Order: sequence, then structure tokens, then C-alpha cells
Amino acid sequence: MARVLISMPEKFLDEIDSVANSENRSRSELIREALRTYMYRNQLRNSPKAASNAEILDALLG
Repeated sequence: MARVLISMPEKFLDEIDSVANSENRSRSELIREALRTYMYRNQLRNSPKAASNAEILDALLG
């Protein structure tokens, strides 16, 4: 598995560690899941179906 070095404020890292500890998992697991979720949501937002659904909803509400 590849390693990635990132920089972030110490306070933010403390928050990440707190959540990871409360869920009994590693910092890396939590960050991987957060990135997977972000990429999935971004993919949904940018899909042609999302645009089509937005147009339909706009027409219904408009």
C-alpha cells in the first residue's frame, strides 16, 4: 500500500484522532473512508443522471 504525506493543523488532527479512537479504528482507516465517501458523493453530483434528476425536480417545482 502506498503512503501519502499530508499537512494539517494540529487541532484538526486531534479531532480526527478523537473520532478514530471513539470508533475503535485507526487514523488511516478513518481518513480512507472519508475520502471514499467524498469521491462517491462527488461522482454522484457530477453524473449525467444527477443533472437529469435536477432538471426534472426543477421542472416540478418551477
